[in-house]
Amino acid sequence: MGAVRRIALALVIIGALNWGLIAFFQFDLVASLFGGQGAFMSRVVYALVAISGLICLAILFSPDEDREVVTTRRHISNPNLNTEFGEEPDFTKERKIVEKDED
Repeated sequence: MGAVRRIALALVIIGALNWGLIAFFQFDLVASLFGGQGAFMSRVVYALVAISGLICLAILFSPDEDREVVTTRRHISNPNLNTEFGEEPDFTKERKIVEKDED
């Protein structure tokens, strides 16, 4: 993700949090920081958030660039289902040998 898209996403998140504050607490953080809703800096922040929303809208409908596409696939027709240690030992043969030695 490019730097412009990351900045746009951060500004959209800031805008969403500001709207949440307005909805839940009737408190406009941007307006309180920059001197009211009509102040020049508040309007700049609102404009930047709006432009960032448009950029993120374009991100929403763009294809996934980070997705890996597997071009070659290996087909395994006979998977080895043994344990990771190889063949399991047959302990019954060892018992027979031990029994013969005891006789």
